[in-house]
Amino acid sequence: MPAAQLVETMPLEELMQDIGRRARAAQRPLALATAERKHAALIGIAEAIRRNRDNILLANAHDVAAAEADGMAAAFVDRLRLDDKRLAGIVDSIRTVAELPDPVGRVTSSWTRPNGLVIERVATPLGVIGVIYESRPNVTADAGALCLKAGNAVILRGGSDSFHSSRAIHDCMVAGLTAAGLPADAIQLVPTRDRAAVGAMLSGLSGAIDVIVPRGGKSLVGRVQAEARVPVFAHLEGVCHSYVHAGADLAMAVDLVVNAKMRRTGICGATETLLIDRAVAATHMRPLVEALQARGCEVRGDATVQALPGVVPATEADWSTEYLDAIITVGIVDGLDAAIEHIETFGSHHTDCIITADAAAAARFLAEVDSAIVVHNASTQFADGGEFGFGGEIGIATGRMHARGPVGTEQLCSFKYRVLGTGQVRP
Repeated sequence: MPAAQLVETMPLEELMQDIGRRARAAQRPLALATAERKHAALIGIAEAIRRNRDNILLANAHDVAAAEADGMAAAFVDRLRLDDKRLAGIVDSIRTVAELPDPVGRVTSSWTRPNGLVIERVATPLGVIGVIYESRPNVTADAGALCLKAGNAVILRGGSDSFHSSRAIHDCMVAGLTAAGLPADAIQLVPTRDRAAVGAMLSGLSGAIDVIVPRGGKSLVGRVQAEARVPVFAHLEGVCHSYVHAGADLAMAVDLVVNAKMRRTGICGATETLLIDRAVAATHMRPLVEALQARGCEVRGDATVQALPGVVPATEADWSTEYLDAIITVGIVDGLDAAIEHIETFGSHHTDCIITADAAAAARFLAEVDSAIVVHNASTQFADGGEFGFGGEIGIATGRMHARGPVGTEQLCSFKYRVLGTGQVRP
């Protein structure tokens, strides 16, 4: 019986344990599946989503209407909303993942020992991945597709606000799996909004879950890190910076900063703090602030920036806030060292950018800023697995263990060693 039906007949703990058992049972045949079969499943999923466009958009309209009625902030409604363009983007992303090289079985390193033993390090699936996320229904498709490509079973627990959208997308994923002869339980969606389901997943479901990936706000990630009894790929908030260095071209700086903040304010790669070098404040500060204000962005500034019309005084908390909205904090810094120090103090190690024509300054920034993604002369909004050529990502990992930056198919693999001998014995 599918989990969506079991939810009506099982206590929550029993339901979650059953989901875990099903995922573990599905993982082995998925790990052993050929590249061709996984490719067929992904193409089938993309086609099913395309065919079921009307059902998915209708389900999404239901979720959006409920979110707006509940007074959800506009930026979060934007993250929730699907339209033809975004749905086409989901389909394209899945097709891109399908065409990626199969990450499983890759020999990532090989060497021969003096005794003739050949040792190979080979990529293997992680196992069963639990993904806990908020709002964005596209994560249902991205996470399912990436885990499938890397031979991992996945248990998805989406946000209650995207409940209907995620279920409609998940139905398409099950259709693609079964048509390709792969187990439907390889991609499962927790069929309840009960928040206790999150706690059950964090417990590991009696060993069924090998790793947890949280994707959401600070409170969700904090809870996952505090309670998880399995390893976590941490995706912390995106307090991203754009630093306009003394060597920055003004026209480029304006284009990049406006895009980095305003293209989509509700994504984790949106710039939240703009730092301007004091050496160019007299020429660059006003055009940058006015360009942001012209796009409807509220500017919160330090004492120097407050001299400009319409600038709101920045509080201490603003410098470390992920707004996910049309708000930005702007400050003046005394050179490259001060910019790097500010980012280290207030940033979240997600994505940070320097805008400059000075190659030496850019090289120092890229080397010394300790973030998962560091950028020179490009928008921070490129912090996205699709833009990296990964097809998509489960999240942007801001920790330092195993995976860092966009978590795509390669990051969803572990490894084992193959030792090839010709009869060697150890003396």
